[in-house]
Amino acid sequence: MASIKVNEIADKGIIILSPKGNFVGGDETDELREVIKKYSEEGNKNLLIDLGDVLYLNSTALGVLISAHANYSKREGKIKLCQLNKNLENLFVITKLALIFDSYPTQEEAIKSFG
Repeated sequence: MASIKVNEIADKGIIILSPKGNFVGGDETDELREVIKKYSEEGNKNLLIDLGDVLYLNSTALGVLISAHANYSKREGKIKLCQLNKNLENLFVITKLALIFDSYPTQEEAIKSFG
C-alpha cells in the first residue's frame, strides 16, 4: 500500500500531500482519491501535491487529479503540483495537463505561489 504523507501549513491554509511510488489505478490511487476528497469536504482551498517521490501516474491516477482540480476550481480553490520528474513533466505536456495545473520545481516556490 502506498502511503501519502500529509503536511499542513495552517497559517496559510495549505495542505501538502506527498504521495510515493507508482500510481497505476490500484489501492494507492484509491487512497490518493480518498485523501483529496477528505480535505475537499473539510473545505480546504489550497492543495499542493508534491510528486517528488512519484515515479509513474497512469490514466486512472491522472483522472483523480483532474476531477480533484475540477472540484477545487468549483469551490474557488487551487491545486498546485511540485517536483515532477522528467517523465511526469513530459506526461503533463503530452496530455495538455500542463495547461491546467500550475507546477513548480520546489515545494518552497509552490507554497509561495499561493500568496
